[in-house]
Amino acid sequence: MLRDGTYAAWFKTPLGQGTGIAHVAEDRIRGRDSIMIYSGTCGVDGDRFTAVVTIKRHTEGHATVFGTDDLTLKLEGACPGKIAKFVGIAEQVPGVVLEGTLILSEERPAPPVTNGPTPKFDPAKLPKLPMRSR
Repeated sequence: MLRDGTYAAWFKTPLGQGTGIAHVAEDRIRGRDSIMIYSGTCGVDGDRFTAVVTIKRHTEGHATVFGTDDLTLKLEGACPGKIAKFVGIAEQVPGVVLEGTLILSEERPAPPVTNGPTPKFDPAKLPKLPMRSR
């Protein structure tokens, strides 16, 4: 199931590939990469999901993976765990299929809090290596 959270995104078409970040929350999806910004809606039905995402350029730079700017993508995919796979099309670019992967980012647990000062390093307390003959 596509859960609310932040996802690393990888996507490609026959024209190129790219990476970005996508945030999913309350049936909304938004994100960005180095030159484009994404926003739209998504629906989840078990492990399957659909999304309609509008893409607009925010910075001049290299060509997009569709070869044009300002698109509306229709995506379909499956997310049985923390990794989602999807395909998509844009009506503005017939015949070009987008394939992608979303990987759910998870926060690392905070390191344990230690009480008291850190003990002073004492090399004499280190284990001794056995002596070897020459």
